[in-house]
Amino acid sequence: MPSFLKDLTPFYGTGEKNSDGKTLEQFLEEYDPYKYRTPCCTTDAVVFSHSGQPVSKDTAFKVLLIKRKNHPSIGFWALPGGFINLEENLEETARRELEEETGVQGLAVEQFACYGDWNRDPRARVITTAYMALTEESRVKVQAGDDAADAAWCVIHVDETSRRETGEYREVIYALKAENREKEISLSAVVKRTERKGLIREKKYSVSEGGGIAVDHAAIIVQAFLLLKERISAGDTED
Repeated sequence: MPSFLKDLTPFYGTGEKNSDGKTLEQFLEEYDPYKYRTPCCTTDAVVFSHSGQPVSKDTAFKVLLIKRKNHPSIGFWALPGGFINLEENLEETARRELEEETGVQGLAVEQFACYGDWNRDPRARVITTAYMALTEESRVKVQAGDDAADAAWCVIHVDETSRRETGEYREVIYALKAENREKEISLSAVVKRTERKGLIREKKYSVSEGGGIAVDHAAIIVQAFLLLKERISAGDTED
């Protein structure tokens, strides 16, 4: 099939032919991108807000959640996100999906994680790239749209409930609570962080109890929240 890209200049390498005697153009003409079953790609955005006062270790944060109006996890609360378009960079997807589902736009977004367990979505093999953002709540207007039945700012609490060392691993359990009293939203989840000790710190966040939060989104929220708190503790409070 024809090349996915019009400009092949960056991909010629040394310009030689391959072991089958084919040029890059000939190779691409015969290449079948559907030879292997490939996963789908999505993005999810963890958007935190604050009241507008200088951010500190005592700042009360909220997280933006949407209520799913379609399968899977219909009726559960989730992060705004969705599938990438073919000719779209990941951060563009994160911003587009955020705007389509909540009306929020113009925020700086930072990629911080990738979640790709094979059984995280019943529709297909779906790998999501997680982004985070921070804003003053009064600066944005939230309005549900697209796949969202509702959208709401929820006060967020993340508390460490236990910690144990098991050989070369460290395991920490967190209790996540997200609440919006006006909309009678009260979500409680349990997230486990498993980390290998040493210079290479293999780390995984997983959901033990979802508590009405879709898929693995509770784990994504906790990971983002801990990263935000870590930066605040280090004095990185320019936002």
